[in-house]
Amino acid sequence: MKIGAHVSTSGGLQTAIDRASAIGAEAIQIFASSPRAWRFRALKEEQVLSFKEKSTSGQIEPTFIHGSYLVNIGGTPELVEKSITCLIDNMNAANQIGAEGVIFHCGSHKGRGFDTIFDQATEALRHVLDQSPEGPYLILENSAGSGDHVGSKFNQIGRMINAIASDQVKVCLDTQHSYAAGYNLTTSEGVSAVMEEFDREIGLDRLAVVHANDSKVDFSSGVDRHENIGDGYMGTKAFKAIMAHEAFKDTTFLLEVPGIDGEGPDTENVDRMKKIRAEIGPDF
Repeated sequence: MKIGAHVSTSGGLQTAIDRASAIGAEAIQIFASSPRAWRFRALKEEQVLSFKEKSTSGQIEPTFIHGSYLVNIGGTPELVEKSITCLIDNMNAANQIGAEGVIFHCGSHKGRGFDTIFDQATEALRHVLDQSPEGPYLILENSAGSGDHVGSKFNQIGRMINAIASDQVKVCLDTQHSYAAGYNLTTSEGVSAVMEEFDREIGLDRLAVVHANDSKVDFSSGVDRHENIGDGYMGTKAFKAIMAHEAFKDTTFLLEVPGIDGEGPDTENVDRMKKIRAEIGPDF
């Protein structure tokens, strides 16, 4: 079990490793390009080489790329086409830097309903895989459930994965999104029930990574609002229950919290997660 964090690449791709090291992160998540723009900036070869060397020498791995926030496989045909191109660009970047995969939000069906957009969404992801290198995983992230977001329920994610039928498709489980979507992760019994449903609908072998975030909003609120570990409605008890469950024994946990000073994942939050890991035993 590794404790990592989302870190900035400001100043060059390789600077992400320095930032991760400074806060004690053991793995990282980055944006390969601006998360709020369609235009993808190609990675410079010298930065790619420096990033890979620093990652290996600093033993900070695996790396995950988070895709653009603009991606929406449930949107209009034009939006879906842009999303396909954007995901392919990120998959190519993941292959360049040796990242484990690309994590992305599925977007919104805009009131049309999941069943209505199901075929276009799965076909879009097939196109992405057909035009992407075979190495990195394409990783669907569960949503918090607000509005018309796709993928807040495990059965929706499972249906898409079954239709795509590729071993290259995996899942990122976001703890805050799960809690907001009505999955009770605050007790050992709750975590066991949630992961039994995950296994039944998706399959535990599809779990690639966890976004570790406490919640600023109460249970089943449907709202995506992250809080620092132990400071939200989920509390430290939830992360003790989650991290002690067998399903997460060899999983990477990536922090996407606001940080104590509001500047993103920091040493304090990494240390809180490491303390919980130490408390649940050496096997983890």
